[in-house]
Amino acid sequence: MSQISTMASVSPAPTGAAVEPRGPRPKPFFTPRKIIIYSILVMFSLYYLFPLYVMFTTSLKTMPEIRFGNIFSLPTAPSFDAWVKAWTSACTGLTCEGLAPGFWNSVKITIPSTIISIFIAAVNGYALINWRFKGSEIFFAILIFGSFIPYQVFLYPLVMITREMGIFGSLQAVIIVHTVFGMPILTLLFRNYFASLPQELFKAARVDGAGFWRIFFEIMLPMSLPIFVVALILQVTGIWNDFLFGVVFAGTQNYPMTVQLNNIVNSAQGTPEYNVNMAATVLTGLVPLAVYFVSGKWFVRGVAAGAVKG
Repeated sequence: MSQISTMASVSPAPTGAAVEPRGPRPKPFFTPRKIIIYSILVMFSLYYLFPLYVMFTTSLKTMPEIRFGNIFSLPTAPSFDAWVKAWTSACTGLTCEGLAPGFWNSVKITIPSTIISIFIAAVNGYALINWRFKGSEIFFAILIFGSFIPYQVFLYPLVMITREMGIFGSLQAVIIVHTVFGMPILTLLFRNYFASLPQELFKAARVDGAGFWRIFFEIMLPMSLPIFVVALILQVTGIWNDFLFGVVFAGTQNYPMTVQLNNIVNSAQGTPEYNVNMAATVLTGLVPLAVYFVSGKWFVRGVAAGAVKG
């Protein structure tokens, strides 16, 4: 009797009968938790994008419209004249050449500073993990300790050093300063990232007779694209947006774009032109924004891999 009832319970449903779907019910998209999260994200996004909106719209307005209009309104007749003036003929002190000279000075500072600092930091991080030497931990501790000391403390000694080297007031002085100050945090990132890579690859290469540089260029570098992108974003944004080192070490003929922007905004000649000031501000920030948007997808991945391990 029990066998008959068991067979009846497992017998297939008759043809044509409705079969109830099985499995978990689909969750609704708009849950209270998601609504709260997305509301907070939208609110903070608007908070950070609103100044950019004001700068961009103001740069497209004429001065009469700025004076008598609403700062939050869209331009009635958009014009890029303020952008042209900010780039070519805005006064940055005694000269009226716009931001163009400062842009090229920033390029000359940013490119070598970024390349040199990243390369040195990558070699340091690789050596501290895979080629440990006596006192390596002390060296690393001193290096990291130096990154917590404010830059202003080193200004006067660096001025004396660069003056004795004969490069004070030149682009070379700014490049050296940015390279030195970029190494501590970059070394930490590269050290922790290389520590997360499989050590078996390094050991196998050593068994095969590969040396320091061959392992570094043929094994470590091809596997380190995410952390290189992180270092690139950090250095480009940090060096391009720097004002302090540029105004102290570059000299009046080599001012970077940020110093030229400050001179335009704070110029005492004539009536302040807010549209030109806003256009100059947007132009100055385009390079780091472009770098981040092009390579931003690698940023979080590299930080997660290079900042919490080791």
